[in-house]
Amino acid sequence: MRLVALAALGALAACQMITATAEPPASPADKEAAILETANTLAAAGSWDNTGLQFVEDLTTEIGPRLAGSPDEKRARDWAVAKLTEMGFANVHVEDFTVPYWKRTHETARVVGASAQPLIITALGGSAPTPAGGLEADVVRFELMADLQAADDAAVAGKIVFIDEFMTRTQTGAGYGLAVAKRAACPKVAAAKGAVACLIRSVGTDHFRRPHTGGIDRRGPDGVAKPMGPIPAAALSAPDADQLARLLARGPVSVNLDIGVETAEAAPSGNVIAEIEGTTRKDEIVLLGCHLDSWDLGTGAIDDGAGCGIVVGAAKLIDGLPEQPERTIRVVLYGSEEIGLFGGDAYARQHADELDKHVLAAESDHGASYIWQFQTKFGDGALDYAKKIQGVLARYGVAAGDNLSGGGPDIGVLARSGVPVVTPAQDGWDYFDYHHTPDDTFDKIEPDAFRQNVSVYAAFAYIAAESGWDFRKPADLAE
Repeated sequence: MRLVALAALGALAACQMITATAEPPASPADKEAAILETANTLAAAGSWDNTGLQFVEDLTTEIGPRLAGSPDEKRARDWAVAKLTEMGFANVHVEDFTVPYWKRTHETARVVGASAQPLIITALGGSAPTPAGGLEADVVRFELMADLQAADDAAVAGKIVFIDEFMTRTQTGAGYGLAVAKRAACPKVAAAKGAVACLIRSVGTDHFRRPHTGGIDRRGPDGVAKPMGPIPAAALSAPDADQLARLLARGPVSVNLDIGVETAEAAPSGNVIAEIEGTTRKDEIVLLGCHLDSWDLGTGAIDDGAGCGIVVGAAKLIDGLPEQPERTIRVVLYGSEEIGLFGGDAYARQHADELDKHVLAAESDHGASYIWQFQTKFGDGALDYAKKIQGVLARYGVAAGDNLSGGGPDIGVLARSGVPVVTPAQDGWDYFDYHHTPDDTFDKIEPDAFRQNVSVYAAFAYIAAESGWDFRKPADLAE
């Protein structure tokens, strides 16, 4: 059944009436008060509106998995262009680029010998294939990635390396940064020491028998990404990592690993762009981002269909106002994030001459749970603006954060270029239970939490687009 939000129509109509009937503000203070009032009303409408949630449902149902560079990602771009055009956004188009392409064709692992048994694995993105029929070798276990890096080459040569490092569960998802290092680096480090393959404990916080995929570092000596890394690489489900560790505690273990892949040096990808055109400051841009691609195991609902639904839903609420905001709001559905932030890098290159006109950027790429904190990276003279935005968001359970935001994966390059960014931080307590697994599906999205995200994004994006505030303002220009 399609989602219907009649209550949202009433809330948005109220918002339109407020904006349409209000007298022109008599002073800057009056204008600011009117902007904050409209932001509050937009947020209230978001609490009931299902436009963004419907966007995710349609994307994950009609398209499904969207592997970077694949025909499925192309179908998703075409679908998004048609959907965003139908929704009434302006300047809807695709900005093309190419990526190295990798796809799994089969993946199995099996303990051989007296304790013969299957192991549940998934190939890591960029894994090299094994020879036909697989490869068979003894396993050497390391508790930490650092232990492998410190190991003698002789202890590794000719063996399958197994990194048995756990990930810590946190609200912020901070445990991911440490745990993911083994996934990225194991194939290169192990290959340099003469290993024939690499297995890792899945980068996840669950204990289900379903492994987590994800990309490896497949850059060559020239720093350019290749379709695949130097040796076969796979992730074990947590129970299977436990099983392998127990077997190794009893004596030597040999494993047969069989991975097949398809690759291409270059495949088409692209970023989907849609806008709400501004009025008096239309060349100034408030960017709301997400990534459209996903891994191939699930349907990419929380990573990152939800993020796309959140920013599209928020932008559509603003687009429903009787007057467009002063600044342009640009929604960017980035392509090929999962395999190395290709969409974010492409956008920064293709828009290098207008990055100084990007007044604020935000990205939703951490699932669909409640936003609990609003973090900024503004100039020291603009910290008062952060407080005013945080004051609006407080009624939706969002705490004030610090001024150390890094933005997000795809907008990180913008932040490093000096674009002010914000992080509406979502509760990531269970996000890495489902991340990059077959269980990344639409049913994992809790509607009320999702709509709270839409409310938050609609409120701060509208304030940024309508206020004219300079979020780069240095301390010596503070009011």
